Amino acid sequence: MRQVIKALDRTRFEELYKKERDPKVRERLLLVLRVRGDGQVPARVVEEMHRSNPWASEWLARYGDEGIEGLRNRPKSGRPCKLPAEVVIRIRKRLKESKQGWTTKQAYELIVKEGGGVEYHYRYLYRLLHRWGFKQKVPRKVHVNTASPEEKEQFKKERRKS
Repeated sequence: MRQVIKALDRTRFEELYKKERDPKVRERLLLVLRVRGDGQVPARVVEEMHRSNPWASEWLARYGDEGIEGLRNRPKSGRPCKLPAEVVIRIRKRLKESKQGWTTKQAYELIVKEGGGVEYHYRYLYRLLHRWGFKQKVPRKVHVNTASPEEKEQFKKERRKS
């Protein structure tokens, strides 16, 4: 069933396109407008948009089945958080209250202690802390080339002695 956009719908479609904030949805609206509204060949439209034919087929089919709402992203399911929400709030509060800062190891130990033994891999811990709105407070060791000229001279003198 091929749906064609009528003149009345076209102005509504153009208004939706102008008001839409999400660039991905705008791109999909443009696809539908050009294929269904202007009657252009989908293969030519996707070539101009630097997209693939399957991409266009999927979005045109979703538009045909669900209308304009079909062009929006659907919520994606993922693995649920291992920690209950109240535990996450407690951990975030303790990390935020820390005046001296914290290391990733300290954050890991706090999560294991407060979360009842829930463990995360240290690589994921960085992502988790970032998602919670934290950055590292305790700086990493500074490379010797970032030292002041006086510190560099002192370092050179120490190396000559040994």
